[in-house]
Amino acid sequence: MSFDLVLFGGTGDLAWRKLMPALFQAWRHGKLPGDGRILAVARDERSDAEYRSHIRARFGGVDEAKQPSDEEFARFAELLHYRRMDLSRPEHYAGLRQWLDARAADTVVVFLATSPHLFVPICEQLGRAGINGAHVRLVLEKPLGHDLASARRINEAVAAHFREEQALRIDHYLGKPAVQNLMALRFGNALFEPLWRRESIASIQITIAESIGVGTRGDFYDQTGALRDMVQNHALQLLTMIAMEPPSTSDADAIRDEKLKVLKSLKPFTADSVAHDVVRGQYRAGVVGGQKVPGYLEEAKVPAGSATETFVALRTEVRNWRWAGVPFYLRTGKRLAARDAQIVVAFRAVPHPIFPGTRQANKLVIKLQPEDGLELHLLAARSGGDGNETLSPVSLDLDFDRAFATERVGGYERLLLDAIAGRLNLFVRSDEQEQAWRWVEPVLEAWRADPQAPRPYVAGSWGPAASSALVARDGCAWAEEL
Repeated sequence: MSFDLVLFGGTGDLAWRKLMPALFQAWRHGKLPGDGRILAVARDERSDAEYRSHIRARFGGVDEAKQPSDEEFARFAELLHYRRMDLSRPEHYAGLRQWLDARAADTVVVFLATSPHLFVPICEQLGRAGINGAHVRLVLEKPLGHDLASARRINEAVAAHFREEQALRIDHYLGKPAVQNLMALRFGNALFEPLWRRESIASIQITIAESIGVGTRGDFYDQTGALRDMVQNHALQLLTMIAMEPPSTSDADAIRDEKLKVLKSLKPFTADSVAHDVVRGQYRAGVVGGQKVPGYLEEAKVPAGSATETFVALRTEVRNWRWAGVPFYLRTGKRLAARDAQIVVAFRAVPHPIFPGTRQANKLVIKLQPEDGLELHLLAARSGGDGNETLSPVSLDLDFDRAFATERVGGYERLLLDAIAGRLNLFVRSDEQEQAWRWVEPVLEAWRADPQAPRPYVAGSWGPAASSALVARDGCAWAEEL
């Protein structure tokens, strides 16, 4: 199969930091279709050779195991091409159309790795130039809008020129191997399904923690914040995969229909419930990894006195028969104690303890980063030799990297290959995206109306103390506090 991948924003941060390394790994693993071209589009004037040199230099920043040798990169670079485009000029799109038509590849993937405010004009220009045929797929990188209204404008512009099945809204978390294993865990095994409901599960918590700060992206982040950056997309997608009903088939729309039902079943926020069930914070100076780090307000390009949140913790519920009354806790933040992403499913304690000592409940920990795997925490008897059996915690630990000998495919690598092949299961549909915005928007509105600044927390901690109090009201605790 022949393909052309057109990368708008080809000289941007996302292109060289994530997309090009992912494409190289796909090529190295022999997964990238052989007859392909990768065309980077940007405003700068440069030749193919200059662009290849630019990307080669950027590979010095990736993990050592993923760096190409000179010979490898020379062969991979044969796929790379560059084209200067002014995104406001129709004649430049006409030139792009001619470049594509000269070869007439089986599949054309157009990846928008630009600022979201350019999505609408790019889609309009692509449509006018005729770069929207049935063989064209449009990939849109988050953030997809700033609120529900802007998300709708983007979706309307996409729908005016592309069919829904041509529009692939990417969420790189869905490409992570451990996230893909959520589906296998739930729907490929009979073990957990009888327990996957309110009668057996006490609570579910989803944590996406980062130890890094905003770095040089302070101006971008200040317009986004943790709720938009992580909760509206990554955390909610994880929640839907944990809470969804079994789909009738593995078809993309069957899966996405069930995810949409979960989003529509989430307990809606009001101004009062935001004050009670949502904690927002902002990091102050502290120590992370043994190094002193500045507070958010001291970061480059962050406006003085900014009230943008770098931490969010919230409590919600899925209001249906399976999950009624089970609290779901979502937490994300920057400059936390560790880089960690995991889902903790806490099971209910036994109804009548017959062993002395702990009543610690079982839990399933689904680890997403920095490593991915599963831990099942159980209780086992430890005899003291006096006839009295006491229970001690033990765990069954599955490390996916050890379990699967071959090198595993990364998130962006998987999603780029799916985009080229037309597999839609791991991409977000427009109605899912809009429903997620509809759910978080009351939180944004309540914060705009609330003059109270985000709660401060020290960099290197696990966030504001109010986050612990949020879960403690239900008799729960965050995983690191157990």
